[in-house]
Amino acid sequence: MQFGTDITTLAMTIAGILIALSVHEAMHAFTGHKLGDDTALEHGRVSFNPLSHIDPFATVVLPIATLLIFGVPILAAKPVPFNPNNVKWGEYGAALIALAGPLSNLAMAIIGALLFRLVGTPGFVTDFLGIFTALNISIMVFNLVPIPPLDGSRVLFAVAPEAVQRVMVQIESVGIMIVFALVLAVPQFGTILISIGNSILRFLL
Repeated sequence: MQFGTDITTLAMTIAGILIALSVHEAMHAFTGHKLGDDTALEHGRVSFNPLSHIDPFATVVLPIATLLIFGVPILAAKPVPFNPNNVKWGEYGAALIALAGPLSNLAMAIIGALLFRLVGTPGFVTDFLGIFTALNISIMVFNLVPIPPLDGSRVLFAVAPEAVQRVMVQIESVGIMIVFALVLAVPQFGTILISIGNSILRFLL
């Protein structure tokens, strides 16, 4: 999935990022609230307002920079806080909270693809819908990487043996740096993610 770097495409990409990440983070918060933890609600995160979820660097500067350099945006939003002691079903409840974000991106990708097919005629609307669909797939695939603090790690943590859980806890504080190092220093890692995303995109579009 390559994203254009002209001004119009950049604007559509930024708009798509704000929508996709806002829904992603809001669904984390909403699911946590439904599972008994009000931490995210108290922090104003049960909201589709992008201002509640944006990190100026990770959500705006980083994706623009990586889009211009690599042709693919790498991005993140402010993590949604939750108290695992308040969540129903313990580690499995935490896994459900984590899955809510990527699943919302999958739902948005499906909706975007259906609208893309429905509109059909090439133009601004179909361009945006194509970008929006691709962005949501990218965000979903990236977040399902099972390295802390990405969402996939919460799912893995819920089913992993205790020895693996201990390692995951130890690396969580530097996990995001490990992910970025893999993306930047191990071309095969990014290639695999892009290949998975492209396969899903071709299926939907």
